[in-house]
Amino acid sequence: MKRCLTLSSAAVLLFASLTISATAADAPQSTLTGSVAVVNDYLFRGLSQTNQKPAVQPGIEYDHASGWYIGAWGSNISWLSDTSTSAAPLSSSLEVDLYTGYRGSFSSDWTYDVGLYEYYYPGDYPAGFTRPYTTEGYLSLAYKTLSLKYSHTFTNLFGFPGSKNSGYLDLSWNYEFSPGWTLNTHVGHQDVANTPGFSYSDWKLGVTRAFDHGYSVALGYYDTNATRSDYTNAYGHFLGRATGILTLSKSF
Repeated sequence: MKRCLTLSSAAVLLFASLTISATAADAPQSTLTGSVAVVNDYLFRGLSQTNQKPAVQPGIEYDHASGWYIGAWGSNISWLSDTSTSAAPLSSSLEVDLYTGYRGSFSSDWTYDVGLYEYYYPGDYPAGFTRPYTTEGYLSLAYKTLSLKYSHTFTNLFGFPGSKNSGYLDLSWNYEFSPGWTLNTHVGHQDVANTPGFSYSDWKLGVTRAFDHGYSVALGYYDTNATRSDYTNAYGHFLGRATGILTLSKSF
């Protein structure tokens, strides 16, 4: 907890100082962007984080002209509390993510992205419980609209004991087939170190419609091959089931 709070405080202070310096007359062009989205179910790597219920997800990011960036993102969740239907001391209803990295290119068609991501879940946890806080490093390489990304954990993975050095491989293709219309495809594989029975693959097929003033609507079909017995919560809901996700978002 102390490590995560220290990281959060440092990121906020750094974020504030960079925003102030970016207003100076001699500063390179940089951007501060934000977004908010509403989804009928928050899926992360194919698994429901909200017990198949809606979520609100705000985010903000500062992009420096050099390619360096820092951001924060959040969502309501219930997957931790959903591990038990009793009034247990395990309770968390919020996910707060902090990240920083560097984006660049080495030709007109190739781009790369490398960075560090921290997943933080404030809440109450019983003694001896493996806290879900997770730190990942990531590296992405893209050719035009096709990208390959690998994420590697430097801590335990989302509460799995002894799962340090887990990895997630993500292959995505997002193709604008008509002005304002984008085809979204994705396949990924989550490896859970030292607990291979919990490893699984997920995939997605969807479409996004962008409108003026930063509004967009996305509809996607998601599925996984996760083991039902391992990913069914205390309410009897299989979190890796095939499902459709509707996303309404606004960027600013």
